[in-house]
Amino acid sequence: MSKFLYYILNKPFGCLSQFTKEVPSHITLADFCEGIPKDVFPVGRLDKDSEGLLLLTNNKSVNHRLLDPKFKHSRTYLAQVEGIPTEEAIQDLEKGVEIKLKKSTHTTLLAKAKLLDYQPVIPERIPPIRVRKTVPDSWIELTLTEGKNRQVRKMCAKVGFPVLRLVRISIEGMTLGKMLPGDLVEVEESEFMSALKLR
Repeated sequence: MSKFLYYILNKPFGCLSQFTKEVPSHITLADFCEGIPKDVFPVGRLDKDSEGLLLLTNNKSVNHRLLDPKFKHSRTYLAQVEGIPTEEAIQDLEKGVEIKLKKSTHTTLLAKAKLLDYQPVIPERIPPIRVRKTVPDSWIELTLTEGKNRQVRKMCAKVGFPVLRLVRISIEGMTLGKMLPGDLVEVEESEFMSALKLR
């Protein structure tokens, strides 16, 4: 029986949350996870344009316990948005908004949202976002207990403030800390389980 392994990756912008390339130009997890066993896979995913904390393990029970909505694990994102959200928009994000999921609509669960009055200390994105000189931008911190497809982007667009940049900074007590984009860190099982409230 193989040993369970646990890793955290700061997934860079433009990287797919998978190990296989669909076209030769794709950047994938394989570009940042050299040497890890072939049975290690990401827990959930971040879309290509999103950055930040991605968990990887060969312990399949972790997948179920972190991804099943009934367990309500919190995940926190920093979203750089176009415009400066109103208090009403922040309240709507917290109360829940209707977003489209394939052919159905979904009302998002209660969330925590706040407009930051400072620039978060995170590495620059490569390439940088396109800034419109006529439109200001700002940062929101958003904590969810669910992870629907492109949920943060859809929620922010729904309240009128499209996302320019999206970084997941934590899942429960597991955080990026000072990891740079592309950094991969192996984590002890006890630390991994404790930080994610899996024991």
